[in-house]
Order: sequence, then C-alpha cells, then structure tokens
Amino acid sequence: MNLIHQSLFALLLTFISLNSNAQQQKTFQPKEVYKTDRLIITQISKNAFVHTSYKQTNDFGNVPCNGLVVRNGKETIVFDTPTNDSTSHELIQWIESSLHCQINAIIPTHFHDDCLGGLKAFDEHQIPSYAYFKTIDLARANNYTVPKNSFSDSVVLKLGNQYIVARFFGEGHTKDNIVGYFPSEQILFGGCLLKSVNASKGFLGDAVVTSWSATVQKIKNEYPHLKLVVPGHGSYGNQQLLDYTIKLFSGE
Repeated sequence: MNLIHQSLFALLLTFISLNSNAQQQKTFQPKEVYKTDRLIITQISKNAFVHTSYKQTNDFGNVPCNGLVVRNGKETIVFDTPTNDSTSHELIQWIESSLHCQINAIIPTHFHDDCLGGLKAFDEHQIPSYAYFKTIDLARANNYTVPKNSFSDSVVLKLGNQYIVARFFGEGHTKDNIVGYFPSEQILFGGCLLKSVNASKGFLGDAVVTSWSATVQKIKNEYPHLKLVVPGHGSYGNQQLLDYTIKLFSGE
C-alpha cells in the first residue's frame, strides 16, 4: 500500500470511527436501572433518568407518575417528587448511593401531590426546593408541604458546569404548571401539562382547558430542537408529545 493509499485508508477509518460514535450517541438505548414495587428509575440518556412512582386514584386506578433526574458531574436536580415521602426517601438514597451525586434542588412543576407529595422527605435531607410563586400559594391553600424558594416566570439553576431552566409558559393542566429544560441534552420535562401520545385528557379539576393548546404552542416555539420530552404520566418521546397535546385541546 503506497503512502497515498495509506493516508486515504487512515481517513476512512477515522470517518467510520467518528460516524460510529455519533450513531452510538444518537441511538442511546434506554434501560431500567432500578426497580421496586413502588419506584422505577429508567435512564433515558447519558445524564437523564425518569423516576416513576404510583398514586392510587378513584377515577383512574393506580396511576404511574413521572419525574425527572438530570445530572452533570457529581450534581443532580430533580423535577417533581415521587408521590409520597417514603418513596422520595428511596429516590434520594438511590441518587446518593448509586449515582454518587448530591441533589442541588427539587422543583415541583405544579401543586398536585403527584408533583410535591414527597416534598417533606427532601426537606428532611436539607435539599433546597424551588417553585413558581402560584405553586407555593396553592400548596399553602391546600395544606400541602410548601416549597421553600419561589420564582416568578422562570429560574435558572447551576448544575455542575451546565444549568437547567424552569419556566412558566401559561395555564393548562393547572394555573401554575411549569416545565423544566435541560439544554445540554435538549430534554424537556413537561409534567402534567404534556400528554403522552394517545393519552386521554386526564384529570381536569384544576385545568384551564381554553389556554392549554396555546401554552404548549409557546413551549414548542421556544424549544424547536427538543430530543426528548417527558410527560407527567405515560411514555416519554419527542416533540410529537407537544403536537399531540396541542391537538388534544385545540377544540376547547
């Protein structure tokens, strides 16, 4: 093999290697990394984990409820608590002992107990809690554990050498529903504001259905390049969840 052919061959190998690495990153295979009767943790990307706990309801049975853990280095931030304090203790223990990470913050995305039902456990671990000011007002009015730190419109929190954004875009599932965004992996935690594909409208007791589609449209406009979207209930996916939710409530 002459020098020119050797150089071309080396370039080809480099291209194949780079392409292979890109494909591996692109096709991350989600995996269940923890499971008990009351808590399931699924890794959906290199630094994001969906935590799923359960809430017994009269109308919808035993409902799986999602939250999200995002990580950078040895630091994590959690969106939504599990549904009760004991399961929240379990999640905190897993983050500290299995991920070997500290928890910088817990952020409930609205005032219902599938978002902050386990907040007392985070308080007991001295983990700072942040919530939209209306969430704090509604938690107090309903005699729930109240988040410690409030924000209006949005908050940006440091996570290692990255950051997350929690932001209110408008009313929908509730008057206080926010979403969380992890820019480094282009992941959106939509909470109960976003529906999994083919889901029903769900509980509407505190909803503002006439605003719902417009609120989600604002999110879609703000984050046009999302790779992963996690709803409050059901399967995660991509931007299709935003489109589905917009369509579901477009006639309201």
